[in-house]
Amino acid sequence: MDSPFWNFSVAVYGASGVEGESLTLQDQFGLDINLVLFCTFLGAAHGIALTLDDIAAARQEIGPWHQDIVSTLRAARRRLKTIELRDAGAAKAAADLRSQIKAAELESERIEQTMLEQWAKTRFAGRPRGSPRDVAPANLQALLVNYGIERLTAADTMRHLIAAALAC
Repeated sequence: MDSPFWNFSVAVYGASGVEGESLTLQDQFGLDINLVLFCTFLGAAHGIALTLDDIAAARQEIGPWHQDIVSTLRAARRRLKTIELRDAGAAKAAADLRSQIKAAELESERIEQTMLEQWAKTRFAGRPRGSPRDVAPANLQALLVNYGIERLTAADTMRHLIAAALAC
């Protein structure tokens, strides 16, 4: 399935420094990387400015899926990485299982992005457009505020992400 949002996400996430920034925000503050990429995509690719209500509605739209599926698969994958098995056969089987879970986790993230993309089509159809250079960082700052992380700035914590998104 061809998705402009997914293609954008793969390109931006693969840019230098973006993965590290994103994982830090995810692990330290509980940010959903798909929402980070979504806010960036709408701002950088479409010039759509998001309100705190928009972000809250997006979080609500995908919240159960993210919590029950994406986060559960991530936790299982990470846990499998830390379990030490003495038996070589069991260790190999566990490594294979971890690879399968990693693939399922990635697919669950793609599904989450599809949910967000479909939700946005109707919500933002008539929304005025702004300058991507201004809107993308503002959307990320609004996301931080929505998560209650007002002491950080998007310009500092997501500078690689913003640069990569604006370059796409």
